[in-house]
Formats: sequence, structure tokens, C-alpha cells
Amino acid sequence: MTNPHTPAAPATDPTFTPPTLGRRFGALIIDWVLCLLVSNFFADPVRDGWAPVLVLVLVYGFFLGLFAQTPGMYITKVRCVNWHDGGRIGIIRGLIRGLLLALVVPALIMDEHRRGLHDKLADSVIVDAPRG
Repeated sequence: MTNPHTPAAPATDPTFTPPTLGRRFGALIIDWVLCLLVSNFFADPVRDGWAPVLVLVLVYGFFLGLFAQTPGMYITKVRCVNWHDGGRIGIIRGLIRGLLLALVVPALIMDEHRRGLHDKLADSVIVDAPRG
């Protein structure tokens, strides 16, 4: 028996509508600025371009794996969940998603559910965060 308060898995929900690209992009911009600030503690992000990218990958692994949201996603009220069951994607898949997102190209190719190649390979999807 399913809990009426648990949302349906995006893959099986015929009414699933992904959040706007603006909210997704806003989350990414917020996260990127935070990664630039954090990378200042151990590198010069202007000279060492790898530093903020490394922080972004680690942030995605940690926050998506444990909380289904990065700080930017929290602010823009979106979550990254498992495509098939709506649960968390875990740290390893969060790291994979972050690494692929850092490559940029996978994020530019999306399907009708706004799932980029990084989402498909991590078996994830961006959804609206529950209001509350």
C-alpha cells in the first residue's frame, strides 16, 4: 500500500512536469558562486580553474547524495531525485552527476522531461521541492 502523501515516482507519474529551466539555471549559478567562494580557501579560482570545478563535483556528491538538494536547489525550490522511485540518488551517483555536469555538454542535451545526459546516466531527475 502506498502512502498518499508520498509523490509518485517521476518515471511512472503521467502528470510529472519538470521545473523550469530558469529555476535549474538559477540553482546552478548560486552553487557555482558558492563553489568559487569555497575554492578561495585552498586555491586561486581564477588561476586554478580546476578548484571550483572540484568543489562543485564534491558539493553535488555530498548534498545530492544525502539531502537531494544543493544549496542553490534549496533556494530555488527544486530537488534531484531518483527517476524510478523518487528517492535520494546517493553519494556515488551524486558525484557522477556532478562530474558529468562539469563537462557541460551532457546538460545541454535534454529530453521531454528536461533530463540531460548527466541525469540519465545518474538515473536522476530534477523535480519541484515540496512546499512546506
